[in-house]
Amino acid sequence: MIDMRDWKRTHTCGALRGMDAGSGVVLVGWLHRLRTHGGVNFADLRDRYGMTQVVLRDEAEMHGRSVTGLRGEFVLGIRGRVSARPDGMVNPKMATGEIEVLADEVVVLNESEVPPFVIEDETNANEDLRLKYRYLDLRRTPMKNNIVLRHRVAQAAREVLNGEDFLEVETPTLVKQTPEGARDFLVPSRLQPGKFYALPQSPQLYKQLLMISGLDRYYQLARCLRDEDLRADRQPEHTQIDIEMSFVTEDDVFALCERLMSHLFRTVLDRDLEVPFRRLTYAEAMSRYGSDKPDLRFGLEIVEVGDCLQTSGLKIFQDALSSGNTICAIRVPGAAGWSRKEIEAFGSIMEEAGGRGVLWTKAEAGGFTGGVAKHLDESCRDSLRERLGIGDTDLVLLAADKGSRVNVLLGVLRRPLAEKLGIIPEGVDAFAWVTEFPLFEWSEEEDKWESTHHMFCMPRCEDLDYLDSDPGRVRGQVYDLVYNGIELGSGSIRCHLRSLQEKIMKRVGFPAELAEERFGFLLKAFEHGAPPHGGIALGLDRLVMVMACRETIRDVIAFPKTTTGGSLVDGCPSRVPARELEELGLTQSELKKD
Repeated sequence: MIDMRDWKRTHTCGALRGMDAGSGVVLVGWLHRLRTHGGVNFADLRDRYGMTQVVLRDEAEMHGRSVTGLRGEFVLGIRGRVSARPDGMVNPKMATGEIEVLADEVVVLNESEVPPFVIEDETNANEDLRLKYRYLDLRRTPMKNNIVLRHRVAQAAREVLNGEDFLEVETPTLVKQTPEGARDFLVPSRLQPGKFYALPQSPQLYKQLLMISGLDRYYQLARCLRDEDLRADRQPEHTQIDIEMSFVTEDDVFALCERLMSHLFRTVLDRDLEVPFRRLTYAEAMSRYGSDKPDLRFGLEIVEVGDCLQTSGLKIFQDALSSGNTICAIRVPGAAGWSRKEIEAFGSIMEEAGGRGVLWTKAEAGGFTGGVAKHLDESCRDSLRERLGIGDTDLVLLAADKGSRVNVLLGVLRRPLAEKLGIIPEGVDAFAWVTEFPLFEWSEEEDKWESTHHMFCMPRCEDLDYLDSDPGRVRGQVYDLVYNGIELGSGSIRCHLRSLQEKIMKRVGFPAELAEERFGFLLKAFEHGAPPHGGIALGLDRLVMVMACRETIRDVIAFPKTTTGGSLVDGCPSRVPARELEELGLTQSELKKD
């Protein structure tokens, strides 16, 4: 065994420069690559900070080892002298490319089996293999950089919030089980048999209690756990930058977040953001983009055109108009040259989203051709040209359906259309606030009103009268922060009045007795001088994902779960011995076979 007191490193593998030539150094790290050139052995030694080229000379003390016995990912200690590389041999691709280390002594601190995949920046290893050997995957520079970026974002966020008088407060991990949307992870209590804790889906109720406590500016990099179906931007456990403030309006929350985002992008990515961010109401976002998280880096806006088609002879249009349905269109600039097959591919995308396909026509100098062109009289054509701003090389996509559903269906096409047109600009940060979300939405499955975000949001003052008479018209003081078509955060001004909170709870299926059972501690707190307050939760994982230009949050989490909720690196979830279940007052009569 090597005594590390004799091998304390003097520099990292990314630190040495030309000015260090002649210095004696000790380096430790992983053998990235070994090669022989002109009879001389060269080793690239790697650690978290970078890579240094080491010359393994014949006279170097190898402690009984041979150079040929060294293998990639062996952990080595190198003692030697820094030498400036000769003119013409400087490697500009390496931060340490001005120098190399002439080894006097080499020691193997630990050996390594042959890795299951090559530890290089680019790898063709499948994700499951990378997740199983995550500790090896994290040695690759892109993955390491993601973790470093995450650290920098977290520290920069703390810097901003600490500078604005926020207190970082930890909230409980074992909490009361309350219905908040997703399924809870439950934890049985050994000391109180038959009772359970829940793991927090968010710190929502506790941060509201902190506001009632008078701690008027709170934040936390909070761990949130939800037992829900997974996807590329969703994990069963995730982290959010959780923020709550007392005596604020929506504008105060927006301004703070804009300062926060500006600081993060400037500090971490050296990019300046344009502030204030654009604002759209929920109704406007759905109408123009078919989504409550619109990608604003390109146009392709959705336009209602039903009144332009009143004289059309096409039965689909006439049936839609007579039944009160909506007809909308997207103008696709310069796409008149697309083939029928190319156009119908977008119809297939719409069908996958639950639509009936897409109608189309092309605009040319002589008029309209193809698709539904023959069903459009001169009045329809002139109206469409004026409404959509159609040029002579444009394609027009049309769809008809109930209410705003048609906007959603056409909205599904915006990103694929933009990708085919090549009009998504690189390096553009299109932030936006989407505001005035409906407070309630009708659930056909449950046959009742449900909260659009959660039941602790404050209605807009001008809509309070509709709580009883027309809940669907009630807009909340609710907002989302959207970036390039991705929801980064969601928040609201909270309800802080017991009577109003009980009224909202009753509307979504929690009569007074049930509300008291589930949320009595919060309702009671409202009776003790609860201040007006509001906040936002920003998804740290998603934020780092977009800043790192990755497609999945798994790439920016050190040890993520698979889409089935499993951890391949340690094998959880796993079976628990029957004895331990009995201690918790649990029994398991039948176990599924693996």
